[in-house]
Amino acid sequence: MTVGRVLVDAQSARFASIDPLLPAVAAPADGDVVTAALPDGTRVAGVLHHQVHERRSPARLWSATEVWELAPLLGGTGGAGMDALLRAWRKRLDLARPAEHDSACVLTWPSRDAEATRALLDHGLVPLTVIAVRRGPSPPVAGVATIRRATPGDLEAVLALALAELHYSSMVGSTVRRPDAVELKRRGLADRLAAGGPMWLAERDGVAVGLVECAVVTAEPGNWTGSRLQPGRWGYVNCVSVLPGARGSGVGRQLMAFAHRELARLGTVGTYLYYNPPNPLSSVFWPRQGYRPLWTMWEVRPAGALR
Repeated sequence: MTVGRVLVDAQSARFASIDPLLPAVAAPADGDVVTAALPDGTRVAGVLHHQVHERRSPARLWSATEVWELAPLLGGTGGAGMDALLRAWRKRLDLARPAEHDSACVLTWPSRDAEATRALLDHGLVPLTVIAVRRGPSPPVAGVATIRRATPGDLEAVLALALAELHYSSMVGSTVRRPDAVELKRRGLADRLAAGGPMWLAERDGVAVGLVECAVVTAEPGNWTGSRLQPGRWGYVNCVSVLPGARGSGVGRQLMAFAHRELARLGTVGTYLYYNPPNPLSSVFWPRQGYRPLWTMWEVRPAGALR
């Protein structure tokens, strides 16, 4: 058995003890291997991936252009292993010389691993995004708006709501306001509306005041979703937006109760989404809808700020 396999198996056992909703750990994709040793000689490793997003890539709306992402293999070493690996990563960055602007170091780790959290904070990373999950039925919510399926003819209304969410998130989360944001959003939303994906509008007096955009994905061994969620068919909540004048009135709760029922009808075992803990709206709203953090995406911008 290779050292990598030993680390994967030990990490799977540790994750299972931390959070029962975590999937089994899979070996990371091929990349640049970073290793470190603890004082007692125990070795840990990580796989480093470097990506530069093209200028017209939609990913640049929620990501730095140049990204260094580390997938740690700590076995059962916990915070001590994380600290040692982050020190080795810092030395590797000294050789790589990442961009001074619009770059980031990113690492995703189980939200309930408090030992690793201390090490991540000490090295300058911040918990900018979480992957949160929800399972179980949605309680009924009194109707305050009319909800209907969005169609290609609703593109402008959908775009306006999506841009409102983008604008707010850029102030309190990982979203980046790019000059071509409107074009990128319009193109992506037009494609999803044309494909008939699950997307609903909340209307008051014929005016769209809320949006929920979803998808259905399958988590299975070997795909990305399977590395984050237990096997099964999951509903993904990509975007929820309520216009400022309608916030606090129950539109968001009604939209999500509706979406949960519809996604369950499509055979999903649960739903997941991303939200930013620094966001004063989403950090309150999503726990009230039954979501709780499963993974935390730690980040430092620019990449060279990693300590």
